[in-house]
Amino acid sequence: MLNFDLARESGGRFLLRIEDIDPARCRPEFETAIEEDLAWCELSWEKPARRQSEHFACYRAALEKLASLGLIYPAFESRAEIARLIAAREKDAPWPRDPDGVPLYPGTARTLASEERARLLQSGAPYALRLDMAAAGVRVGRLSWIERGEGPEGESGSVAADPAAWGDVVIARKETPTSYHLAVVVDDALQNVTEVVRGHDLFWSTSVHRLLQTLLGLPQPVYRHHRLIRDAAGQKLSKSTAATGLRELRAAGVTPAEIRRRIGLG
Repeated sequence: MLNFDLARESGGRFLLRIEDIDPARCRPEFETAIEEDLAWCELSWEKPARRQSEHFACYRAALEKLASLGLIYPAFESRAEIARLIAAREKDAPWPRDPDGVPLYPGTARTLASEERARLLQSGAPYALRLDMAAAGVRVGRLSWIERGEGPEGESGSVAADPAAWGDVVIARKETPTSYHLAVVVDDALQNVTEVVRGHDLFWSTSVHRLLQTLLGLPQPVYRHHRLIRDAAGQKLSKSTAATGLRELRAAGVTPAEIRRRIGLG
């Protein structure tokens, strides 16, 4: 609703994007439910919505550019193997974590011998493509973004980006030529997005996005982050905690105007 209001007030465009790069988790009925919920909230958007699964070629082109700069490498460890590596390192001291609290990548795939890397690729082993954060940081130097909202601690105006805090992030996988980070910066550029509006939970992800934008020569939007709606315990609402969704609220007789009041839009 905030995004829609801002677009209307500024004479801009309100875009709906279907982020369906993970076919195991994305189903047609989920997309239908999103559209029904938005329409019930009296929101309208340009059609057709951009569906990321239809634009893998765009993301492959971005990956190829990063590869040509020598900034990505395949990492072959499974999630279980990474967890064991972290557990072994934490016997001596706490292992560093990213802003979301997830341990940084602890493996050594970046320095894997070329012969061993080629052997693993030839074998068909699964892998994740990671960004060499140290090398990328040297290439771009200091970064920042313009924040028109505010961050979790009130950050606003020019905010210093810290992509290194995320370690060597995954930007694609063997079976999927993109990740959330890569897809959104490519989509923002191709759709001429000038202002990104999203929640506090993605505030520090902007550091990674500014890095990718700079590496790929993409334009820089301005950002506006907003507070999240939380439950009585202060936790972010999510399906995993069985939080009440718009469909349930609608069935209970709640109106779009009431939803606006609950999130502070009047």
